[in-house]
Amino acid sequence: MTEFESKCYGISEQDIRKQLMESTTAKFSGLEMVVSGILSDAQELLEITGGDESYRDATRKHLNVAKFILAEMMEAKENV
Repeated sequence: MTEFESKCYGISEQDIRKQLMESTTAKFSGLEMVVSGILSDAQELLEITGGDESYRDATRKHLNVAKFILAEMMEAKENV
């Protein structure tokens, strides 16, 4: 994992693809549901922590992972 990936996502782009974009949820329900789940997780982090500063980084990373997947989806559509 690169320093950028660590700071931005907390996971490598390769792992995002493998663990999330190739997951059972992705295969049966689509990447939209994967992104929806990630955004729900980010919402939960905000809710249970009250926006506590120590959890902001985790929330930010969740949002960045969702944006990464959306960008990959957009790129795939452009290449069709």
